Amino acid sequence: MKKSLASLSLCLLCAGWGVCQQSSSDAGTAVAAPGIAQSQAPIRVAQSVQVTTTAEPLPLEESDRSVSVILPQQAVVGTDSVVDLLRTDPSLNVQARAGEGVQADLAIRGTTFEQSLVLVNGMRVDDPETGHLNLDIPVPLDAITRVDVLHGSGSTFYGSDAIGGAVNLLTGAPGAGLSVVARSGAGNYGSLEEHLRADYATGRFAETLTGSRDTSDGFIADRNYSSNALASESWLKTKPGTTDVLLAASDRPYGANQFYGAYNSWERTKAWLASIQQQLGARTAASFGYLRHTDEFVLLEGLPAVYENNHATTSYEGALRRADELGKNTTLAYGLEESGDSIHSFNFSQGGSGEVRSNALGVHARNQGAGYANLSLRALRRFSLSIGAREEVLSGGNSVFSPSAAAAFTLSKTLRLRGSAGHGFRLPTYTDLYYSDPATLGNAALKPESSWSYEGGLDWKPANGRLTLTAVGFRLQETNAIDYSKLLPLTAGEQWQAVNVPMLDISGAEASARVRLSSTEQIDVSYTAAHSGNLPANYLSEYAFNYAAQNAVFGWTGQFKQLSAHTQVNVVQKTTQTAYPLWDISLARNTGSIRPYLRLLNLSNTGYTEIVGVPMQGRTVMGGMEWSWRAQ
Repeated sequence: MKKSLASLSLCLLCAGWGVCQQSSSDAGTAVAAPGIAQSQAPIRVAQSVQVTTTAEPLPLEESDRSVSVILPQQAVVGTDSVVDLLRTDPSLNVQARAGEGVQADLAIRGTTFEQSLVLVNGMRVDDPETGHLNLDIPVPLDAITRVDVLHGSGSTFYGSDAIGGAVNLLTGAPGAGLSVVARSGAGNYGSLEEHLRADYATGRFAETLTGSRDTSDGFIADRNYSSNALASESWLKTKPGTTDVLLAASDRPYGANQFYGAYNSWERTKAWLASIQQQLGARTAASFGYLRHTDEFVLLEGLPAVYENNHATTSYEGALRRADELGKNTTLAYGLEESGDSIHSFNFSQGGSGEVRSNALGVHARNQGAGYANLSLRALRRFSLSIGAREEVLSGGNSVFSPSAAAAFTLSKTLRLRGSAGHGFRLPTYTDLYYSDPATLGNAALKPESSWSYEGGLDWKPANGRLTLTAVGFRLQETNAIDYSKLLPLTAGEQWQAVNVPMLDISGAEASARVRLSSTEQIDVSYTAAHSGNLPANYLSEYAFNYAAQNAVFGWTGQFKQLSAHTQVNVVQKTTQTAYPLWDISLARNTGSIRPYLRLLNLSNTGYTEIVGVPMQGRTVMGGMEWSWRAQ
């Protein structure tokens, strides 16, 4: 299977297909595409309300870690979801059951979907019920101005779940004045999309309203969906500093045919997010966030009395953070955090004696507190260093200590060597602990996962800036990794059982190359490979040993007079599958207030699954119009 991917990758590379990865330092060029920059400083968007809160534990570009930056505002008109943007980074294994972020999972560097943390403005939005919903994000894509992706352990910065890495979705205050951008499109499978962003900023106040609605009749029976999201964010410059208030909600009903077996199932998830961040002077910030998420599942659509699950989770997070400049190139960031989550769950089932109501996941709650500190020493001649530690105190009095260190050394004007090491951990989800149905059995005795992550790499950028190369090797050693397993030989009615795998070792490599052909054309090639140890004898794994073994992304982006064009091919090989390609093309007008666009998705009409047993749709054509207006 490795040979099949290598051959296919070479064929596609020779054809010049690929994904465009845009360095954050290239923002001023004419090329506009979903951009990735390894360990580069983020774009600073011009704002009428200056937002300088220290809501994040540490600016990731100061950490000497493998960090990619994805810039939605540089995407070709018509890019439709956060999930589409994340596919431009081959270290991110996106596992979807349908389009538009419907029940999409995210895994990083060969880990499982529960070992990757998703944040909005540095605050956790993972659902504690199950990692299967870690991309069920209530904020529309239109509200996001930048996506930071941390490859490798991030528990020192963010706590639980960031074993494989973290994805941080960042919003930003608009420029001065009043503006509106609206987009509407349609395509096959009865697909419709409507997106809206309205911005207003003057003096000390700024406001952004965003909304999106994406629907489809489905490419097969009972695979229809309606993905809806709405958000309001307000910025007010007050005496102590900027106040940032974000309110967001999403509603996603969808047909779940084959999601959990050969049933015409139906599911609906809803989320409500509220957060506030307050500057307390130039170097201190306080923040608080609240997330409520509900998940309703019906085994047989239209017959909820046969079997129905209802889960409602709530979570909160509060933090007080500060960053002090100890010298010209030295920063000490530190803070205190408090968080908690709870679940209230029940199911209905139709038995021989009629309707039965019982606990599916039950009623549970937990909380934890943490303190962290990170010292960043930048530009010590050719050397830079970042060292940090976090102490997390869990419910019941147990605690987890998560240190990390990263360093870089400039070998020459064009070559930089870097490496890092860090501890990660993950608390079991409520599904891991308590879920039970005829196919799956949780385990209340599960231990938290623990890991050590290591990486080393080189960054090479010649003086002419036309070529950039990055290569990184990594290793992840896990203790008590959580998996769902069966033992061979199988017995009739045997359930998937949640277990701790005593030891799990994942190693791999990442490489990327960016070639700027001209001021208006760019080619990017990137590749990630991961490999874990062999399966234990007589062990059948559902998640831990089922990962993206190889993922290659190729891209070309160009602008020609009034046309922006982007083509991208992902070539993916899962451990249980042969390699398959996905080829997309985007075209759009790039000038004027009215901009037609066209998206061709899965142009090769590849039949594939991202989650075993759940087929994905074939060739899709979407076209529409974007209209923009700004008050003079």
